[in-house]
Amino acid sequence: MYSGTNRGAIVTLTANPSLDRTVELSGVLARGAVQRAVGVHEEPGGKGVNVCRALNASGSDCVAVLPGDNEDPVMAGLRAAGIKHRNLPIGAALRANLTFTEPDGTTTKVNLPGPELGTAIQENLLALTLEACTGPDEGEPARWLVLAGSLPPGVPPDFYAVAADAVRRRFQHNTPALAIDSSGPPLLGALLHGAAPNLLKPNGEELAEVTGIATGDELEADPSLAAGAALTLIERGVQTVLATLGARGALLVTSGGAWLATRPPVTARSTVGAGDSSLAGYLLAESAGKPPQDCLRQAVAHGAAAASLPGTTVPSLDETHPEEVTVTPVELRPVPASSTRRGPAPTSSKEQS
Repeated sequence: MYSGTNRGAIVTLTANPSLDRTVELSGVLARGAVQRAVGVHEEPGGKGVNVCRALNASGSDCVAVLPGDNEDPVMAGLRAAGIKHRNLPIGAALRANLTFTEPDGTTTKVNLPGPELGTAIQENLLALTLEACTGPDEGEPARWLVLAGSLPPGVPPDFYAVAADAVRRRFQHNTPALAIDSSGPPLLGALLHGAAPNLLKPNGEELAEVTGIATGDELEADPSLAAGAALTLIERGVQTVLATLGARGALLVTSGGAWLATRPPVTARSTVGAGDSSLAGYLLAESAGKPPQDCLRQAVAHGAAAASLPGTTVPSLDETHPEEVTVTPVELRPVPASSTRRGPAPTSSKEQS
């Protein structure tokens, strides 16, 4: 565990949790063919759940809030792993996502939509989240609230903005810091309706999606352009942007500067959940009072370690190697007009968990 002051627990809200089954193949996935698996892994999942699992593996205090019945396999998995959680029974089975991984790390995912959540369930889920953020015996509130992943049927795209508003009204001047990791309508709905998180964690596609600047591939290829795109979000009220840029590493942008983190390539076994582990690494370092550059370094170290593990296995702090990560400053400069598209950016092709 990191030394330093743990300033309250971290709470994650996962509106669309899942049971994640990962099938390891011995060769390339062949459409329409019969293939044998060489390994199968099953874990409770969904972005917020994965963040909580990664934090728990490193000894950090985290509570996962999610819908789902007590006897659901997702809850059974959380209990078996010793993950603190608060679940809201909904009288319906949670979804099961399926992932196929090839020997070179190529990953194919099939995500189901999840059960429909009506208005009453949404309100109760938010109430449960506020309760989890309050802390034991009305003590110190949570340090962070993480809103992560896709939204199930029946939940409007501004749900994360509604959650952000509710927690800010409840805690006023002692509000937990807010982190958002999503894409598509839930991400756009959060930003367009004033969520303005303390931390936004997009990938290149999502950064292009919410800024209308260039394309995901162009941003991943040009960290300076990506930093300029992230700066437009800072100017709109987001405090910090942690952008993962694929093989180019990760970028951290604040009003005080921008930094790019890179590390030697790892042998990828599964990229599923690597971004969630990156977010967990950042929060782990930030909660210990580390400076921004070290938070970025730990984020990249956590993501790389997760990618080298099978299925949605999450690394512990001891399995990460931040000393192998190089962090360099990136100059912040205005985005060229030619890089800005008219109208909203196209929806990200990345599927969420």
